[in-house]
Amino acid sequence: MASSTADAPSSPFLPPRWVITSAWRFHRWLYRRSGGRFGLRPARPDTYGLAELVTTGRKSGLDRSVMIGYYEDGDDIVTMAMNGWGEPEPAWWLNLLADPSATLTTVDGTSEVVGRAATSDERPRLWQRWQELDKGLDGYASRRPNETAVVILSSAPTSNA
Repeated sequence: MASSTADAPSSPFLPPRWVITSAWRFHRWLYRRSGGRFGLRPARPDTYGLAELVTTGRKSGLDRSVMIGYYEDGDDIVTMAMNGWGEPEPAWWLNLLADPSATLTTVDGTSEVVGRAATSDERPRLWQRWQELDKGLDGYASRRPNETAVVILSSAPTSNA
């Protein structure tokens, strides 16, 4: 069933791209500068949490840190592969596609995780939960030329070695 223009979600206001990227950089700087005292928050039923995700750079092999919004889904952490709702895929998501192992720091501590895209069966339910946390979600997502991946971060299996 094709949707008409009338069915398309309205696109909420977004500040200029330089404001969005500056805010990210400031958030990460504040988190680092404060020794982790500022910048993280737990996920709650009415708002998403904030966490630090460290991936391995797919080209450099170096650790790459990013601040992400998330919510908990059972034992998993759910986030969105969005780049400030800009067109390109976020580098951290491309890094996870190349190497799904990452480190996640929340207010509860640091853990090793494995990232993957939600399956077509999981995605509608997880997307709906994001819609509850962010009423402008569909409008923001409509700005992107590709479908925004819903990313699931699961605890990494522990080795018995």
